[in-house]
Amino acid sequence: MAAALDSAGQPADKAPAMGEKGSERSASIVGEINHSQDQLQRHLGNRQIQLIAIGGTIGTALFVSIGSGLATGGPGNLLLAYATHALMVCLINNSLAEMVCYMPVSGSFIRMAGKWVDEALGFLAGWNFFLYEAILIPFEITALNLVLTYWTDKIPVAAICIAVIVLYAIINILAVQYYGEAEFWLAFGKLILLLIVFFFTFITAVGGNPQNDAYGFRYWYSPGAFAENVHTGTLGRFEGYLGSLFSASFTVVGPEYIAMVAGEAERPRVYIKNGFKTVYWRFFVFFVLGALAVGVVIPYNDPKLNNGSGTADGSPYVIAMQNMGISVLPHIVNALLLTSIFSAGNAYCYCAMRSLHGLACEGQAPRIFKKTLKNGIPIYAFAVTMAFPFLSFLQAGSGTGSAVSTLQSVTQGATMINYICISLTFIFFYRACKAQGIDRSTLPYKGWFQPYGAYITFVYMIILEGISGYVVFVPGHWSVATFFPPYTMAFVAILLFFGWKIIKRTHYISPHEADLIWEKPQIDEYEASFTEPPTRFRDDIRAMFSKKKSSENYMGEDIS
Repeated sequence: MAAALDSAGQPADKAPAMGEKGSERSASIVGEINHSQDQLQRHLGNRQIQLIAIGGTIGTALFVSIGSGLATGGPGNLLLAYATHALMVCLINNSLAEMVCYMPVSGSFIRMAGKWVDEALGFLAGWNFFLYEAILIPFEITALNLVLTYWTDKIPVAAICIAVIVLYAIINILAVQYYGEAEFWLAFGKLILLLIVFFFTFITAVGGNPQNDAYGFRYWYSPGAFAENVHTGTLGRFEGYLGSLFSASFTVVGPEYIAMVAGEAERPRVYIKNGFKTVYWRFFVFFVLGALAVGVVIPYNDPKLNNGSGTADGSPYVIAMQNMGISVLPHIVNALLLTSIFSAGNAYCYCAMRSLHGLACEGQAPRIFKKTLKNGIPIYAFAVTMAFPFLSFLQAGSGTGSAVSTLQSVTQGATMINYICISLTFIFFYRACKAQGIDRSTLPYKGWFQPYGAYITFVYMIILEGISGYVVFVPGHWSVATFFPPYTMAFVAILLFFGWKIIKRTHYISPHEADLIWEKPQIDEYEASFTEPPTRFRDDIRAMFSKKKSSENYMGEDIS
């Protein structure tokens, strides 16, 4: 049974606030590093968290893999599909933000699933997310190799793999603030790249290209806005939309990366909250406008979009630049694309390590993975995670394009399973708050349109995962090789959930029994221990360059 709550929804036995009995202990925490029960350290500041939020949203797929969605569905379907899926992930963000801002613990939604729904769901969520992140590390190293082939294919694949693995190891073995600093600067590279492709789209569309051709939305009319896929006619165009939607399901991500840093964030109920709040406009700018842009610059039937070469030429923006006879810009785009790819792999290393550590904290992975160094790095989780990048060496003996495609297909299912777990966890969290008399308006972040948003995403993600490999069931399209990639993680998820449930004999947690206290008293005490208001993002940037702390402070309403 959860501990009693007072009328304001606060635990009756919560830690005293500053100025009350026990405030001396609270005050001492301000200068300490270790603020959690799991030995991780809250070193990530506001500016780092905000750029991690941006960097976690902008991935390699937005610049490369989005081309396959365009080729499958056409520009109209691509725009509709990306807008649809972006809206759904915004609803995921809405659910996740409320839970994480209330309980910003290490392991985040992984541990919440076990605490508030069923231990078996936590086991499933944790191992699914760990495998998802860990498998994506070699995918990004493979992608980095592909980009380098734009200039030369004479660099040994093994040499590139080793260099990247060493860099990932160095960044992730240091204290978490160094990871945050690396992601802060790498995210700037992603933003610059995004601005370049947006300006390239607009300027060339109105005639600013070597041919002085103001092509505008020409490709929406010829070859057309809606491509046919598998079948012809109306059914084929709808299947084109589905193909673009599957592309969006791999590309449109982000909220989970903000959630995973909550356990190591300074003032998480302010800075993490701000990161979640900015997801909505970022999704519109990055994904909806991104889908619009790529559908403007290149026709969906350009043969290079699906040439299967496995080189950087597969980026739709690079193809468009080459088609227009632009010679320098493709080199700049690909150079910046390297920062995007490297940053993505670095983030996957971080999240995989913290997932394994979170599982160990709940007794769902060997206890050795809980052990951390003095700087708060889970050392044994680090060692296991860094074994996965070596899978990138497989590309040395096979077609690189095939390696990328296979890894992407396998992890696509894991993304949807992850969002299913988050949606279900929020539904149980919502019921628990209601049953235990917690007024959600008193929480640090109250999601809108709840619990309906969580129900919508729960059903949507189940359907999307179920139909993701539908093509193999169309007569004449059956293939074992194409059946398993979209459904592998679904089978793994079923085995994980029921395996743990049967072996451990777990049960669903009733709303009255859900532990909504958990680490809340300690987090409340940590937040109350600060004597100065939080800083604004722009003040952090100004202070970083001026080498002095800004005199202005920020009370948490806005980061602009």
